[in-house]
Amino acid sequence: MPEARAGAAATPAQSGKDTKGDQGTRSPDAGSGAAGRPRRRQARGEARIAQLLEAAAGVFCSSGYNGASTNAIAREAGVSPGTLYQFFPNKEAIAIELGEQLMHRWRETYGAAFVVSHIELPLDRMLDTVLDPLIAFNCENPAFAVLTHGSEIPGVITREHDILHASMLTRTEQLLGAYLPELPADQVARTAAMAFVLFKAGLDLVMEHEGEEREAYIRELKSVMYRYLEPLVCDTPDGVTPARIDTP
Repeated sequence: MPEARAGAAATPAQSGKDTKGDQGTRSPDAGSGAAGRPRRRQARGEARIAQLLEAAAGVFCSSGYNGASTNAIAREAGVSPGTLYQFFPNKEAIAIELGEQLMHRWRETYGAAFVVSHIELPLDRMLDTVLDPLIAFNCENPAFAVLTHGSEIPGVITREHDILHASMLTRTEQLLGAYLPELPADQVARTAAMAFVLFKAGLDLVMEHEGEEREAYIRELKSVMYRYLEPLVCDTPDGVTPARIDTP
C-alpha cells in the first residue's frame, strides 16, 4: 500500500530551544535551513551524520526523548556540541531524521513479512515467518519504540507512525483474509484488529526482557497468537493440518 511521507518539521524558531543545558551553545548557522533535516549532506558528512544518529539512538533509549539533549548526544558521539550543530539545529531535527530512517527500515521489514505466498504455510510456520523479522527489528532497534510513543515526540514522527500503523493493520487483514477465505469480511477485520493488538502487547513484554527470558516471552507471544487463530483455521491450503505449538 503506498504510504504518504510526512511533511517537514517546524523551523527552529517555531520548535523552541533544546532542553537540558543546550541553550546558548548553538552555532551561528543553527537557525538556517529547515528543521528536521541535517543541512550538510556532502559525502564527507554522511559518516558523521550516521555517527550522531547512532549516538542519539543510545541516548534516547537510556534517557527517553524528553530526558535527552544535544549535549548528551554530542558526548555519546565523542564530538563537540558545535560539531553536532553543523549537521542538526536541535534535538527535534535529530529525532526526526533518526525516526524517518527507522520507519523506512520498518516498512521494508513488514513489507517482506506480509506477503501472500505465506498463506501456503501451516499456521505455526506462517506465524514464525511473519513475526520473527518484526520482533527482531524491534529488538535490534529499541529507539524505534522510544520515538513512536509519547506525547512529547515531534508531531511529524507521530503522523508518519500513524500511517504505518494503519498500513500494517491493512496488511494483517489482507493476509488473514487470504489465509481464511471462508471467513466473513467483518470477522476478518475484527480478527486482524485483535491479532494486531495481541502482537503489540506481547511485543512490549518481549522488549522489557533480555536473553533467555526474552526468548521465553517470544515463545509465549507466538503461542498466544497461534491459540487465538487456530480455531478459525478449518481447512488450511492444500488440506494441510497446522502443527500445534506446545505451551512453553
